Formats: sequence, C-alpha cells, structure tokens
Amino acid sequence: MASAKVFIFAAADATGESHRMLERAGCDLLIGKAGWETPRGDNEEEMRGMAQGAHALIGTSIRSSPITRRIMMSSPELRVVSKYTIGVDDIDVDSATELGILVTHAPTESNWGAVAEGTIAMMLMLLKRLRQRDEQVKAGGWRDPALTGTYLGSRASDGYPGITLGIIGMGRIGRRVSNLLRPWNLRIIGYDPYVGDDVFAAHNVTRVELPALLGTSDVVTLHVVLTPETRNLIAAPQLALMKPSAVLVNTSRGGVVDEDALAAALRAGKLDAAALDVFAEEPLQPESPLRGLGNRVVLSPHMVAANAGGGLGGLGEGVRWATESVLAALRGQVPDHVYNQEAILQWQERFLGRAVLSG
Repeated sequence: MASAKVFIFAAADATGESHRMLERAGCDLLIGKAGWETPRGDNEEEMRGMAQGAHALIGTSIRSSPITRRIMMSSPELRVVSKYTIGVDDIDVDSATELGILVTHAPTESNWGAVAEGTIAMMLMLLKRLRQRDEQVKAGGWRDPALTGTYLGSRASDGYPGITLGIIGMGRIGRRVSNLLRPWNLRIIGYDPYVGDDVFAAHNVTRVELPALLGTSDVVTLHVVLTPETRNLIAAPQLALMKPSAVLVNTSRGGVVDEDALAAALRAGKLDAAALDVFAEEPLQPESPLRGLGNRVVLSPHMVAANAGGGLGGLGEGVRWATESVLAALRGQVPDHVYNQEAILQWQERFLGRAVLSG
C-alpha cells in the first residue's frame, strides 16, 4: 500500500513526536513554514503546490493563507483538515463540506478552560488597576487615589450591588466564565441567540438582547466563533451603547471587534479600558492604533490558552487529538471531533472503509 501524504501547514509540536506517530503509521510528511509561534507562513499558491496529492492537512492556526477552497481542491484525495486548536475560522468550512472533506478540531478543556481563566485574569487586571499600581511602586510612588480598584461582588454590609458582567456567547468558555465567577456574587447577563433558556438558567445567567447587554454591563466579554455574522459584531454603533466606565475583554477572535473603532472609543474616553488576546491581523501590526493606548489596553499575543500541560507544545492534548483524527480518517474511519457534521454522510460515501494506511 502506498504511503499517505500529510501536509502539516502550521506545526505546533516542537518535540516532533506527533510527526513520528504519523510517519510510523506510514505517512509521508510535508511541513510548511507557519507554526504556533508565528502564524504566518506559505502563501496560497505555495500551499496549493504543497497540498497536491495530500490525503490530510493538519496544523494550528494560520493567518498568512487560510485553508481555502483552492487549496483543498489541489488534491482530489484530500479527506480531512484537522486543527490542533478549537477555532476553524481559518478554514473555508462551507467549501470543505461541499467537497465532502471533514474538518476536525480540538475542543480540549485545557484550551477552552484556560481561555475562561485568562479572561478573568484580564478582567481583574483592569478592574483592580494592577498594572498601574505595579508601575507606580516601581517608580517610587505610593497609594495614588486614581488607582482605586473596582469591587466586583455585591455587599450585604452596605448595600453595594456589585458590577454587571455581560457574556456574549454562552458556549463552553462563556459557561465556564459564569461558573467560575458565581461565588463572587456579581450580576451576570448574557446574549446568545443559539442557546436555549435552560443553558442560561443552569449557569445562573440572565438572558438579554445585545443592546441591553452592552448598555448595562460594566464588563463585556466576548466568547463567540468568527463567522460572517459575528465579524465586527462590536463596532462603533455597539461601542457607543457601552458605559464610559465599562471594560471590554476579547479572547475569542480578533475579527469580532472593529479595532479602529475600539481605539477611537478608548482615546475619546467613551470606554474605560480593553483587554485583547486576539487581533484581526496576527501578529499585531506595528501601525495598529491599539499600540499607542498605554494602560487603557492590555494586549496579549494570542496566548490566553497557553498554559503548562495545555493543548499545544509537544504532544499536548490538542496535538494528539488532531493527529488521531488524521490517522482515523486515513484508515477509512470517521474521526472524533468532526466540526462539519453535515459532511459525514458524503464523506462516508467517498471514503468509509477505504484505507490508505494499513493497521
């Protein structure tokens, strides 16, 4: 039996163990320039050439050239595009589905749970003025009243009501954020048109519409996937609804927020602060208006899920899941963690039981 060809378009396993797993199974590997540390690699034309004859594509997030229809059509034998991470916004999933190609991802708890924890860390950094306090003490200062923090929860002693947290997107991450903050006794509201009332009730979150959430919340945190519907979900009109004292946290995808509009709102004092782990262009471009906003923004290099023992780095959970998905597909089996479930029937007609790997 001939070898299966696997194109690793954006590597994430510095140890190479997952690559050796594929090679031991009988795969020939071709590795692109992109990687976890830098999501920019080969352009579309280069990737089309590298994908020719490939049975599988695998990798982490890639920004220089998403996995387009043209790239996938470079190989009639392509069975699966497998991501080491949760997000699939860098894959043309609709085209993959039309072509009968499975897209798998890695919704590991080490990833989405870490995003929830990092979201709360960013929120606390802004509300408690931690960075400014650190800078003041290191510069020889002491106890500036301007660095008074925000108390999050309600207080029975003096009737303080606590802040209102608005969660946009009640998927795994949004739910975990609400669960982690439940003991803090703050009011939590949420917006998600695709989730039932039972989910909101189970996580002690009050369902509201988006304008009400933006106008009421002291902190707005985004936990949505990037789709045509959510692109620039938070732009100038939405920012104008928020309180001048409010904080925006985005650990979802950069394209969800209009960065120019956000920078303008922060400069004009129409919003107090923002924390961003994700950006429309990654790495963040030198000319980005977000870079000149000082302590009004916390900027993180898309690493909120990067924790010891997490899904990436060596044979982490996400890397292992994605590798196992590729091996299953190459053996003619439907892999776990298929994102485009609607493609499975067509895929089965094309590939079920038709192995390009033995064993």
